[in-house]
Amino acid sequence: MGIGLGIFLLVVGAIFFFTNLDSSVLNMSIGTGNTIGVILMVAGALAIILALVMNAQRTRTQHTVVTDRRGGPDVVERVERRDDIV
Repeated sequence: MGIGLGIFLLVVGAIFFFTNLDSSVLNMSIGTGNTIGVILMVAGALAIILALVMNAQRTRTQHTVVTDRRGGPDVVERVERRDDIV
């Protein structure tokens, strides 16, 4: 989710920064559109960096599997037959 959000913010910020939108469309001055574009692009870059750091930490974890055996031990009784007993 973080990488997708970062890419979205970068694209929207680039649209605000690099296009000449009419001030009546955005209801703001042209300089404000450039400022908002820069802010959105910086926020998008930070979101991508944070998402990559979080994913890197997630892959470095170690998982330990503990097997618990319940019940008696696996013992096989040995029965010896003696034919010499009378």
